[in-house]
Amino acid sequence: MPLALPDLQAALADHVAGHDRAELLASVVGDSIPAAARLRVHRNHVLHSLGTALAATFPTVQALVGDEFFRGMARTFAAHDLPTQPVLSEYGAGFSRFVGGYTPARGLPYLADIARLDWALNVAFHSPTEPRLASADLASIQVEQLPTKLVSLAPGAAVLRSIYPIERIWATAQSPASHETVDLNSGAARLLVLRRANDAGFVCLSEGEASFLEALAAGRTLEDAAGLALAADAVFELSPAFARLLHLRAFAAVQ
Repeated sequence: MPLALPDLQAALADHVAGHDRAELLASVVGDSIPAAARLRVHRNHVLHSLGTALAATFPTVQALVGDEFFRGMARTFAAHDLPTQPVLSEYGAGFSRFVGGYTPARGLPYLADIARLDWALNVAFHSPTEPRLASADLASIQVEQLPTKLVSLAPGAAVLRSIYPIERIWATAQSPASHETVDLNSGAARLLVLRRANDAGFVCLSEGEASFLEALAAGRTLEDAAGLALAADAVFELSPAFARLLHLRAFAAVQ
C-alpha cells in the first residue's frame, strides 16, 4: 500500500539522515536505475545542497577549517538538522551550537563563537534597513520623558560576547594569504552586529555599551539600561555612548 504523503515525507527525511526504511524503498519506482540507487542520489544531492548553503552562511568558519573539513562538518549537521522552511538563508540557526559540540573541532575552542558571528551577520544582512532612530526623532520628546522610554535595537542587530578575540580571528580569516596569528588570550570580544546600507558588519563595544544595549534589548528603559551599564563599567557615560550608537543607526523607533 503506498505511503500517505506525511508518511512519505517523514520516510524521506529519515533516509536523508541515514536511516533507510523498507517501506520507502518499496514506494520508489526503479527502472534502469534501481530504487535504492535513486534514493542514494537523492540523499547525496540534498546533503550537498545543504552543505553549499551552510558554506555561504558560515564563510568564516569554512575559511578557518578548510573546504574538506567544513563539508564533513556540514554534512553531519545537515543529516540531523534538516530545514523546516524553504528559505535556505534562514537555515543554520543551530549550527553554532552543533560546532561547539563537534568532537573533531574541539581543538578550535573559538570556532562556535565564530559561527555565532557568521550567523548574526547573515541575520543582519537579511533584515530590513529601515526604520532607524535619528536625532530628529528625539527632538519631539520632552527631556523629562526620555529616561522612561523604551528603545529597541534595530532589526537584525545583535550584541555578541566571546572570551576570545573573535573580531581579530574574523579579520584574519578574510585574508587567506595572511600569516598573522592571533593570541587567544589577548582579550574578550564585545561586538554589535548591524545591518548597513549594502551589507552587514560589526563594531567593537566597551563593556558599558554592551551592557547598555543588552539591557535595552531585554526591554529595560533608557534610565534602567544606563544604570546597569554604569554598574558594569564605572567609566560609562551615557551621552557620548548614546550619540555614538545613534550615529551607527543601532536603534529602531522609540516606543
